[in-house]
Amino acid sequence: MAVNSLAFALFFVIVFVGMFCPWTMQSVRRQNAWLLLASYVFYAMADWRMVPLLLAATGVFYLVGHMVDATVRAQSWRAASRWTALGVVMGVALLVVFKYLDFLGQSFAALFAALGLRCTWATLHIVVPVGVSFFTFKLISYVIELHRQRIAPARDFLQFATYVAFFPTLMSGPIDRPGKFLPQLSDSQRFDRKKAVDGCRQVLWGIFLKMCVADNLAALTDSVWGAPESFAASRLVAAVLLFPLQLYADFGGYSHMAIGVGKVLGFDVAVNFKSPFLARNIAEFWQRWHISLTGWLTDYVFMPLNISMRDWGQVGLMLAVVVNMVLIGFWHGADWTFGLFGLYFGLLYIPLIIRGKFGKKKRIKAGAHGMPRWDDLRRMVGTYCLVALGFMLFKADGVASFVHYCQCLVRSSLFSVPSLGLPVFTYVGLAMLVGCEWLCRDREHPLQFVHGPAVRSRGMRWGIYYLLVVCILLFQGQTQQFIYFQF
Repeated sequence: MAVNSLAFALFFVIVFVGMFCPWTMQSVRRQNAWLLLASYVFYAMADWRMVPLLLAATGVFYLVGHMVDATVRAQSWRAASRWTALGVVMGVALLVVFKYLDFLGQSFAALFAALGLRCTWATLHIVVPVGVSFFTFKLISYVIELHRQRIAPARDFLQFATYVAFFPTLMSGPIDRPGKFLPQLSDSQRFDRKKAVDGCRQVLWGIFLKMCVADNLAALTDSVWGAPESFAASRLVAAVLLFPLQLYADFGGYSHMAIGVGKVLGFDVAVNFKSPFLARNIAEFWQRWHISLTGWLTDYVFMPLNISMRDWGQVGLMLAVVVNMVLIGFWHGADWTFGLFGLYFGLLYIPLIIRGKFGKKKRIKAGAHGMPRWDDLRRMVGTYCLVALGFMLFKADGVASFVHYCQCLVRSSLFSVPSLGLPVFTYVGLAMLVGCEWLCRDREHPLQFVHGPAVRSRGMRWGIYYLLVVCILLFQGQTQQFIYFQF
């Protein structure tokens, strides 16, 4: 059930009414129970076979979390570390078994064959649970945060299970941290009109990005990547340059919808994107792109690695960054292209580390006439091109597909300029996306700008909302599944 479908709209109305009816609002446990039921129904509609897995994993980690908390309070640090390690190992094992086992088996079989050793691997065809990469990271972070004494354990199982399975973020994130989300489940939610209205605006913007930008761009990128030998280099280059925008409109659109739905229900969900294509270097890009994932791995992988290798100076920092980025790559899927994707971006950090610019943040300021300053614009374009090259590995179905695409690009003529075959409105949608990203760079989403002091007329505001609705109805592309549902 896609978030941008009529079926979801009906489902959400039922959830909303049940959430804020007088009987449910009398008790936080009733609200949590209702949300948990809704979340499991939502998950079952995606793949009912995986509901027992989600429930079992939640129950096991709930018990492990209580053991971690009990041993920490008793100051039995060795036992606490063992229970925490058990939780981390179980979480990683869950990912390995369901997501990476076939990949690892086939890779080792190929390695042994290359060494002249006879080895075969029968593909297990394991069904990958929808959203496993997202809810597993929630489970792991819970036990780690308990061990670090940053959070209190969940009051009861209902509270914890609702945090893990919260339906707006269950399929494709953002990955909420327990320290910020669990407290929101400790008290009954009251309907907040101002927050709900802003949530509806954010949902509208997310639907526009997905249906009018991402789905229309998919028509070009999918056709070109499906048969690159049939296209001239100019269209191959266009597909490469447009794919990051497609992915952002797709995944960013989902994130806006998930955050907006959460707001309507009274919850604050983690921000996932902050105008990533305004980044002026690769480090800044990953501070703005899929923030909940990069932040998670930074806290639980990069920081411990960096501390353990601090005696190695810049070399240790480089190794920690590269390992962290490779893990970010493999998190997305079980294929060598994802590992190379992470390695590529990890290596791009090295010049920044050498020049001492790693981790530095500098606010983007407008130049003349409100446009980006020339130096910033130049670096934004350069960073975008580097990102587009790296995202070729993300888009490719495998290493062979990536190599084939590059070969077609080299062999094709660079001088032909064929039509991209995109609907006219797609160019308008892209212009709106880029323009709004710049004008609303300091806001959570562009429609907050519409409701700000810059647009004082109520009629103009509603005109903009109606215009977006008309655009969605008239110019939507052929419906595509959200890209990050596969992760």
